[in-house]
Amino acid sequence: MLPLGEIIHKHGIRFHCYADDTQLYISAKPDERDQLNNVEKCVKDIRQWMLNNFLLLNSDKTEVLLLGPHAARSKLSDYVASLDGVSVSACTAVKDLGVIIDPSLSFESHVNNITRIAFFHLRNIAKIRNMMSLQDAEKLVHAFVTSRLDYCNALLSGCASKCINKLQLIQNAAARVLTRSRKYDHITPVLISLHWLPIKSRIDYKILLLTYKALNGLAPQYLSELLYQYDPPRLLRSKGAGYLLVPQIMKTTAGGRSFSYKAPQLWNSLPISVRDSDTVSVFKSRLKTYLFSQAFYQ
Repeated sequence: MLPLGEIIHKHGIRFHCYADDTQLYISAKPDERDQLNNVEKCVKDIRQWMLNNFLLLNSDKTEVLLLGPHAARSKLSDYVASLDGVSVSACTAVKDLGVIIDPSLSFESHVNNITRIAFFHLRNIAKIRNMMSLQDAEKLVHAFVTSRLDYCNALLSGCASKCINKLQLIQNAAARVLTRSRKYDHITPVLISLHWLPIKSRIDYKILLLTYKALNGLAPQYLSELLYQYDPPRLLRSKGAGYLLVPQIMKTTAGGRSFSYKAPQLWNSLPISVRDSDTVSVFKSRLKTYLFSQAFYQ
């Protein structure tokens, strides 16, 4: 697949590959149609390379997604890509490695899909809960419910409260099924007894874990390149304290949800005892203890 990367680089386009899934992506303003045409030329060259190697580019499975503010997307509402002679209109949502991505990055469709599947499994677990021990029931809940709540949850940072609340309702329902609590029992003591972090804290946990790995060379390079050490021009107490530079953003944009902004903001709020952990396992233990105390005892 190495020649494929060379073809894409030749057109100045960024890309991600996973198994047989290749994603091309560019950043452009609505009036920069040449950038969009450049993608079509790149796909045309890819198709020719595949033909030369006895492969076939399936245009029916090729999708185009426009991301950005509604005003910018509306200017490209008439955009139709021509791929292999087949016209492809911009999709309203695409599934990327199990995550449903919509043009506004609200992730409402993704959260709704998680909610539907999780409650389906919870209803089935509830039917056989009386026949299982607590340990066995907890394994089922983690396998079929909690794993879905945690999958790629770092993407949900800064999402609308209604999306986070839907996921929290799933966690609350799972805790009630697991502990056989009544519907109207207060949920906080139940979560504390299970030592479960609430959804918002689980999202922060994932971002901070990625940040720690990125700073210690354990994460992909493209994540490490988004983080910069804070180096004040004057000799301040914060110099050498392990802080990260928080970039300036416009409050009217979605920049506050980006990893390059959210990661330094959360990292700088951690106690130095958590940031200076020697290993990943020690960091995870200290981080969960800190977030747990912040969530339930503040």
